Amino acid sequence: HVQLVESGGGLVQAGGSLRLSCAAAGRTFNTRAMGWFRPAPTKEREFVATINWSGSSTSYADSVLGRFTISRDNSKNTVYLQMNNLKPEDTAVYYCAAASQSVLSDSALKYSYWGQGTQVTVSS
Repeated sequence: HVQLVESGGGLVQAGGSLRLSCAAAGRTFNTRAMGWFRPAPTKEREFVATINWSGSSTSYADSVLGRFTISRDNSKNTVYLQMNNLKPEDTAVYYCAAASQSVLSDSALKYSYWGQGTQVTVSS
């Protein structure tokens, strides 16, 4: 079992930056891929970014590629999402998730545990 708690959300102007953190409790954190998701008009959970168990491999949604960076520190049981050049359309609740596998995945179905979410609001 893995418990996840996100933090770091807030209100920022367009073009600004935020760093989200996701602290995990559980012994299997460093064996699992991790991901960030957000709601979308056509999806309950839209893929944003994912990272494999070791941090050696990452993948991003086209809409955030080049602006967002996912990373992890297994010694701290924490995964991060650095968000730069934020746009109003990035406004959403961002959810951290722990996968049931070690390799990265952009499918919400591959994730077993979810945090409560943190609100990001980008003003124009």
